[in-house]
Amino acid sequence: MLNTPGPEHDWLTCLIGSWTYHGSCMMGPDMPSETFTGRETVRSLGGLWTIAEGEGEMPGGGMAHTIQTLGYDPKSGRYVGSWVGSMMAHLWCYEGDRDGSTLTLESDGPRFDGNGTARYRDTIEIRSNDHRTLTSHVLDDQGNWMQIMSAEYHRTQ
Repeated sequence: MLNTPGPEHDWLTCLIGSWTYHGSCMMGPDMPSETFTGRETVRSLGGLWTIAEGEGEMPGGGMAHTIQTLGYDPKSGRYVGSWVGSMMAHLWCYEGDRDGSTLTLESDGPRFDGNGTARYRDTIEIRSNDHRTLTSHVLDDQGNWMQIMSAEYHRTQ
């Protein structure tokens, strides 16, 4: 099967380049947020996928390495992707939709307390050619989306 990039794939090209980021995340209930910084390089794979490789200091110390893939599946009509990090063994599989400059992706992953799984939502918003944001939420037991992380990305190349 041979696919050619379409307009949905073209949107992903705004992510291509070198970026620095800084952000904050919740470490758990009733705990103060922690900050983090790092860098990310995003490249295209055949015009159908982007591959983002990140490296940064984890909250609490130590280095983290991450790899994210993003693409568009014409058959399902949805954006798809994956995320892995050196700090955990879970493979995050994304599926979502774009509304203008905002891509919203959802995934299931381990709960913070280690008991079962929870629903997560990552939102990437393109603010300009050189600035984007990432915000992560988890669906709590009451059915409310609770923000757990936010980051600002600035293009360096």
